[in-house]
Amino acid sequence: MDIAFDCLETGDAGANAVPIWPLTDEGFSAWLESAPDVDTAWALSNGFSPQKGEFLCLPGKEGRIKSVLFGAGNGQFDGIEARGYGCLPLRLPEGVYRLEGLESTEAREQAMLGWMLGAYRFTRYRTPKRQPARLVAPAEIDEARVLRLARGMTLARDLINTPTEEMGPDDLEAAIREAGDAYGATVNSTKGAALLEQNYPLIHWVGRASAQEPRLVDLRWEGPAASQTITLVGKGVCFDTGGLDIKPSSGMLIMKKDMGGAACILALATMIMDAKLPVTLRVLIPAVENSVSSNSFRPGDVMKARNGITVENRNTDAEGRLVLADALAEAASEEPDLIVDMATLTGAARVAMGADVPPFFTDDDDLAAAIHGAGEVMGDPVWRLPLFNGYERDISSSIADITNAPSGGMAGSITAALFLRRFVKNSHRWVHFDVYGWCQRARPGRPEGAECNAAMAMYKVIEDRCA
Repeated sequence: MDIAFDCLETGDAGANAVPIWPLTDEGFSAWLESAPDVDTAWALSNGFSPQKGEFLCLPGKEGRIKSVLFGAGNGQFDGIEARGYGCLPLRLPEGVYRLEGLESTEAREQAMLGWMLGAYRFTRYRTPKRQPARLVAPAEIDEARVLRLARGMTLARDLINTPTEEMGPDDLEAAIREAGDAYGATVNSTKGAALLEQNYPLIHWVGRASAQEPRLVDLRWEGPAASQTITLVGKGVCFDTGGLDIKPSSGMLIMKKDMGGAACILALATMIMDAKLPVTLRVLIPAVENSVSSNSFRPGDVMKARNGITVENRNTDAEGRLVLADALAEAASEEPDLIVDMATLTGAARVAMGADVPPFFTDDDDLAAAIHGAGEVMGDPVWRLPLFNGYERDISSSIADITNAPSGGMAGSITAALFLRRFVKNSHRWVHFDVYGWCQRARPGRPEGAECNAAMAMYKVIEDRCA
């Protein structure tokens, strides 16, 4: 898995790099009193104030930049606040820079991560107008860990941003195989008619109308001295027309991102493998395209899932939970210590939580607390919603065990999670994330377009469990 970063200075350029100095409101007042008159005059004549995210280049000799003032507002660029450095690499003039004034190791690591995430551009189809400013890696940090996180995030963004013409089920499987090969994992794929032969009927049901065969991609990796088993499951619907319950054109516009759960799960898997965590890892990704054809699955059809539960399909646009059902049933069959699934599953989650905060569901209170805490520490926000048993009635069916399209039209993210729970034997070992996989508007470190949700938070949980 070859992911290079053109926003980092790899040579020995630290001494000549332009320093970036963070300034709070209070710190700016002190700077005005102590800095050379020529610098203070430049700052005042340019109207600089240390509002968060504002910066000013101070001129040096021969037209060069002497240093950069970077606004921190009322607070400090500390901890995850240092992620704010992500606004700089595509705004500063091209050149080499270094960080100054960040006292804690965590702040330096988060600043470097923010810089790398903020420098991200999807360049597959066009040449960027400029190169990002380059950063000298700060001293005394866990640089390998920062790179690990950035590579995972970049991988997920690239996969989600790629149009389905070049990121269909075949291509997604190829990307999984490439990631597996990079870390010595084994990857197998069950596809087409073999899905029926090996009892993955719902995956076949959803994807059978596509020109590219539906499949379940299965990656296995053994960490050194593995002490626990973890299975990751990601929704890989490479495009979702809605099927026969077809979406309007506006609803299809970014449906290339409907494999975002698979992308986020693969990002998490690469983080785990790159860190050589002591786990036995399995990754299950059902990769399908929900297309319209003469053999599309239909509203009103009933199918028996892998674990024997019969499912009435009331809406072909509720297909993600169907492909996850077979994958989760297989994941649960091995009774791993932890099952994690991620899926771009419901619009209801976006209505409740917006684009930036994925809800998650689990019956394990200790795990939920760990996930929430990790999200805070990693700057990867998540929020727990309840698996409220009172809504089980909404997924009942008059002709089958359950339905994929609940009645009532409310609590859609919760009822989807309750549907998935039916396919997990021990729900205390399971957590489900309803991710969006997309950034509606650009912010520091988060360009508009594809986004990798929840992977960093979950990585820290697993990393801590292995400590």
